Formats: sequence, C-alpha cells, structure tokens
Amino acid sequence: MTNQRQWTLVAGLAMAGVFAVALAIRIRPELNLVGVGSNAPNFSAVNLRTARPASLGDYQGKVLLINIWATWCQPCRVEMPALEQLSRRFKGTGFTVVAVSIDKDDSTVVNAFVRELGLTFDILHDKTGDIQRIYQTTGVPESFVVDRDGAIVKKVIGAAEWDSPVNEALVQRLLDEH
Repeated sequence: MTNQRQWTLVAGLAMAGVFAVALAIRIRPELNLVGVGSNAPNFSAVNLRTARPASLGDYQGKVLLINIWATWCQPCRVEMPALEQLSRRFKGTGFTVVAVSIDKDDSTVVNAFVRELGLTFDILHDKTGDIQRIYQTTGVPESFVVDRDGAIVKKVIGAAEWDSPVNEALVQRLLDEH
C-alpha cells in the first residue's frame, strides 16, 4: 500500500469517526425516551392561578398526574371532568393534578375554558409548547402519573377515565408507598 493510500484510509477513518460522534450526540436525546420507569423531566410554564412561573420542582415529593392538553382538543374537553373528580377525591392527600395547556393563544382563552368547566386543579400554560418536546408527546391529551420520587409509573396517550376505580387504586397505592 502506498503512502497516499494509507493517508487516504486514515483520513477516511478519521472522518467516519467524527461523523459517528456527531451523529451520536445528535440522536442521544431520542434514545433517552420518556416513558414508564424514567424520571419525569423538568419543565417550566406559567401557573394561571398565581401568574407565576411553575416547574416540576414545585411539586417535589407529591404524587402527580401531569396532563398535557389544549382548549381546542375535543378529547381533552371530554377528559377534564374525570381529572376534576380524581383531583377532588384525593384533595389534601399529597396528590396533585397538573394540567399544562399548550395553547398558543394568550391565557384568557385557557382561563375561560377552566371557568366554563369549573376546574379547580392546577392549570399551567406553556405557550411555547416546550413541554411536548421535553416529554416527547405525540399529541394531546397525553398524561403521565409520577410517583413521589419523580419516576413515571404510567403514561397514557389520549383521553382516559381518570376517575375509574383502577386509576383511583393506582393513586392510592402511590400515596401509601411513603
């Protein structure tokens, strides 16, 4: 093998190595899928009741149901009364429903929706929709049940009957674990 061929081979291998490292860095977030068993990623949004920033850290040590939704989503509207029932059932127990709206409109649209349905659980607003990227959602509604240690124990794509006996039993079991 001539020197020129050796250098060409070395340069080609070096370029392939650089490309492989760059590709690994680029796709790494997609390899760390958010799902059951993983830790709930931090997010930030505006709490519409207080008009202050809120994040996952504000709920540390609680059992959470994080619901990602939008006012224009019909399945989200159908699901909201069940979320309200579950929230009321476990009020004051260390369980919290956190519904994060991804509406691009200003908060008046979201607040009108909340008033219309009489929702009392925490409503956050993420106009940027960053939470969808962070939680790798495929649409709305999408929900995550998170234990007191921050681990995701259930993920639901689409509307769910959150006030069903199965979901109530799950929340009670997670509350009883500590």
